[in-house]
Amino acid sequence: MFDIGWSELLIIAIVALVVVGPKDLPRMMRGFGHYAGKLRRTASDFKRQFEAAVAESEADEVRKNIENIRAGLDKPILDKPVMLPKQENAGPPQAAGPPAITPVPVAPPKPKRAPAKTSAKSKTAAKRRKTQAKS
Repeated sequence: MFDIGWSELLIIAIVALVVVGPKDLPRMMRGFGHYAGKLRRTASDFKRQFEAAVAESEADEVRKNIENIRAGLDKPILDKPVMLPKQENAGPPQAAGPPAITPVPVAPPKPKRAPAKTSAKSKTAAKRRKTQAKS
């Protein structure tokens, strides 16, 4: 809240010692502490009341939402049935047998290519690349 450092507090203490005097300084500090405590208690009481009011308003909103949901559950969602019976005109039902197995198409193997003939230049270039890759 207030940004007061140690140097400012030291200056305030020296000024209070000079102005009030060493004899009345303890009584003044006790009074200051008393009023600072009252101020803190008042601030915490206000904060607690404010948080209680917020919690109560949120509780009222939740209660209203629950009542709306409950009211919505009492009404039927759909006027029509969800699942209708199937109409089959194909005749009597057929006996269920094992499922038919369908063959999976297999791709023909790729023909192998003959290795290309390499020249002496390409062999030395390949060796050079291998040695460069190692280092």
